[in-house]
Amino acid sequence: MAGKYQHPQLDLEKRSRFTEDQFPFATILGCSDSRIPVEIIFDQGIGDLFVIRVAGNIVGENQLGSLEFGVKNLNTPLILILGHENCGAITAALNSREDREKEWRGIQKLLTRIDPALRDIDPSLPLDQKIHVGVEANVKWSIKQLENIPEFEEEIRNGKLMIAGGVYELDTGKVRILP
Repeated sequence: MAGKYQHPQLDLEKRSRFTEDQFPFATILGCSDSRIPVEIIFDQGIGDLFVIRVAGNIVGENQLGSLEFGVKNLNTPLILILGHENCGAITAALNSREDREKEWRGIQKLLTRIDPALRDIDPSLPLDQKIHVGVEANVKWSIKQLENIPEFEEEIRNGKLMIAGGVYELDTGKVRILP
């Protein structure tokens, strides 16, 4: 947050240590928003994090396969779902049906993955509050989906996996871990 990074450079020596294997300590599903560079946010270097990025940090089939790879093949004991304030995908998902129909087909399909997370948001809230609540609800929805996958359930039960959620605050640089 203070801009004092311990991993600011990627030199040849450090890169060469990871040419054969990788040993990340966490798998992170984050948004593809260009303002959310996960390794920089957490001040981590090459090989430290296994990162999957997709607009709205949704759990689709491809993202699930990548998350499974991180847990099963790389033995990461943590999955972190990382949303962020002012998410464009959440904002688009909150748009009217008419506005959503103007989006390209792929975007419309992506937004349907977010819809279940937003169904309980109070429609009388101002838009900025809906987005704030929606970002948190979407992170929690992704966690719920993962916790119901039998392989992940077993890993959690055996104490080998933890699934958590957080929200990156663009203005402060903080990651707020959700309860």
